[in-house]
Amino acid sequence: MAGHDHSHGSHSHGGHGGHGGHVHTPKNFGPAFAIGIVLNTSFVVVEAAYGYLSNSMSLVADAGHNLSDVLGLAAAWIAAILVRRRASARFTYGYRGSSILAALFNAVFLLIAMGAVIWEALVRLVHPEPVAATTVMVVAAIGILVNGLTAWLFASGAKGDINIRGAFLHMAADAAISAGVVVAGLAIQLTGLSWLDPAVSLVIAALVVWATWGLLRDSVAMSLDAVPPEISPEAVTGFLRDRPGVVDLHDLHIWPMSTTSVALTVHLVIAEDHPAHRAPGNGFLNETAEGLRTRFGIGHATLQIEAAGGPACRLAEACAA
Repeated sequence: MAGHDHSHGSHSHGGHGGHGGHVHTPKNFGPAFAIGIVLNTSFVVVEAAYGYLSNSMSLVADAGHNLSDVLGLAAAWIAAILVRRRASARFTYGYRGSSILAALFNAVFLLIAMGAVIWEALVRLVHPEPVAATTVMVVAAIGILVNGLTAWLFASGAKGDINIRGAFLHMAADAAISAGVVVAGLAIQLTGLSWLDPAVSLVIAALVVWATWGLLRDSVAMSLDAVPPEISPEAVTGFLRDRPGVVDLHDLHIWPMSTTSVALTVHLVIAEDHPAHRAPGNGFLNETAEGLRTRFGIGHATLQIEAAGGPACRLAEACAA
C-alpha cells in the first residue's frame, strides 16, 4: 500500500550550499526599493524640467529612462513582497513566480525605453539643435550620484536573484547614461557641435541594450521553466543514479519556482531488495533531498520511488517549507 515520507531541506541559491536546519528567506531589499523610488522620482522631475529648459535631448531621454526605472523598481518591489506571502489553496507555491515576471517586465520595459531614446537621438542627428551644455553637465552629474547610490543598494543581491539583478542593471544603466550625458555636455561646450548630444545617447543606448539582453534571456528562460543555467541536469542525474539502490530514473524535471528557489521532481527506480521499500523512514529520502540542496541549491525536491520491474509503490516528498 502506498505511503508517504516527508523530509525537510531548505532553500538555497542555485549552485551554492545552504545551512542545514533553517529555511532560506530571500534578503529583504524593501528599504533599498523605497530609497531608490523616492530618489529617482525626485530626480525625474528635476531632470525633465532642466532638459526642457536647456533643450537637451539627452537629458529629456534620460529623464524618460529614469521614469521607466521608477516603474521597474516598483514592479520589482511588489514582486519581492509577494514572494514572501504564504502559499494558499489556489496558489500552492505562493507568489514566488512573481519575481520572475518582474524581472521579465524590467527587461522588456528597459528595452522599450532604449528604443525611444534611439528613435529620438536619430531625429536629433538629422536636425541638431542648440544645447545648454553647462546645465546638461550639472544635472547629469547629479544623476550619476542618484543612480550610482541606488545601484549600490542592490549590488549585494545582483548575483543571487535575477529580480534584484534587474533593479541593479536598471540603476547601473542610468548611472552610465548620466555619465555619457556629462561627456556629451563637455564635448559640446568645447567644440560647439550640438550633434554630439544625440550621438552619445545612441552609444549609451546600445550599451544598455547589450547589458539588458542577458536579463531578458534569463527571465524568459525562467518563465518557461527552463533548468537554471547554474545547474547541470547531467550532474543531477549522475548524483541520483549514484544513490544506493537506485537502478534507474525517469521523468526528471528541474525548474525555478522563483528567482531564488528551485524545484525538482523525479521517479527513482529502486532495487526490490533495497530497505527504502520496507522502511520509508530509513533516511534515504532525507539524505537524497539534503544532497540535492547542498550540492545543487535545489530546495524543493519531490521524489517518487518505484520498484524495479514493477509499478510505482510509494510516493515520497522531500520539500522545503
